[in-house]
Amino acid sequence: MTHKSPSSLPVRRIAGFILGLSALAASAGAVAASPDARRVHDAAVVLDTHFDTPANFSRPGWSILNRHDWRLDDSQVDLPRMIEGGVDGGFFVVFTPQGPLGPEGNAAARDHAVFRTSEIREMVARHGDQFELALTADDAERILARKKRFVFMSMENGAPVAGDLSLLKTFYDLGVRMVGPVHFRNNDLSDSSTDTRLWGGLSPLGQSFVAQANRLGMVIDASHASDEALDQMIALSEAPIILSHSGCKDVFDHPRNVDDERLKALAAKGGVIQINAFSAYMITTPRIPEREAALAELARSLGISGRNMTAAQRRAFAEGRQSIDARWPLPRANMDDLMAHMLHALELVGPDHVGISGDFDGGGGIEGLEDVTGFPEITRRLLAAGYGQADINKIWGGNALRVLKAAEAVRDRLNSGKAD
Repeated sequence: MTHKSPSSLPVRRIAGFILGLSALAASAGAVAASPDARRVHDAAVVLDTHFDTPANFSRPGWSILNRHDWRLDDSQVDLPRMIEGGVDGGFFVVFTPQGPLGPEGNAAARDHAVFRTSEIREMVARHGDQFELALTADDAERILARKKRFVFMSMENGAPVAGDLSLLKTFYDLGVRMVGPVHFRNNDLSDSSTDTRLWGGLSPLGQSFVAQANRLGMVIDASHASDEALDQMIALSEAPIILSHSGCKDVFDHPRNVDDERLKALAAKGGVIQINAFSAYMITTPRIPEREAALAELARSLGISGRNMTAAQRRAFAEGRQSIDARWPLPRANMDDLMAHMLHALELVGPDHVGISGDFDGGGGIEGLEDVTGFPEITRRLLAAGYGQADINKIWGGNALRVLKAAEAVRDRLNSGKAD
């Protein structure tokens, strides 16, 4: 899928669709992991910290219970593929596109996030025999014991609460347990890593946002934040910080990636980087204007505007795209590129501070890891690199759950009146 851009939601979703339906010459599926690797994989709690899958919940005819094909409909996470990939659950994202700053934009963001939160809760309620909402770190194991997949909720972009920080409590009460202040564009809380600097990091309101998240026990997600904002979140937060879907800048220099010194500072405070599978953050991805124009014309000719395409439109787009892919192919990252980030982080900060996120249904996906069915191959490669069951347990879910448990402990301490 193509690089996410800070443009309007329809453009962002079309861009995601275009890359999600990348060349038919791409890998047809995940390489089967060895039996030994599969046993290790299945013994771990496999958790992805950034599923953008809720964007699919309102698509006509789309159900999380059905098996889909990323080549045909752009989706990368559903129950059958979670089962095949040994995925036990994850953080399902309340994503809000960044609109204009100020009261009107913040109110629109609030309303959008309330709607998306409701969609996630409705999916869980509708399929309660397969999924269950998780509200605490301990809920993950409890839900797994009931033979279900756990659903945590996270908020990508803090614009929905920027107009009134008391709304953080509202979203907490709705089930949100992880929250990031910013996305691709600056907002009233923070500078973004992919925008010109406005605040020099966090705004004064953004600093209050950190304190309020600590009081509620919400994990603070610094993915997408500027380097300066990350520095301030690490310094200000009394709980560990997570990067829910980021990479290593010392492996590939991109604004969305984080340099070694900041990763060491993150780890020193107990934090975790979840290495993501986003091609444009791993290899140089050129812009090809002719390709973009051809894809846009194809979408226009099919009457496509936004993500809610019919199944017929998606298939027609996939068929029409083949000649465009052949004429203007794009390079894509692969599993070797992903493991370069993973192994660099593991060597730098150790297995207590590294995890995994595909950034699926939001732009992620590389050759060999097109959807969640490819996750066991990461386990195989970790084993080949010398990491054993205990480390792999941490990397796949233990570290993220530890950070959530630490945030819960900070909340309890702050609210008990025993804060230092």
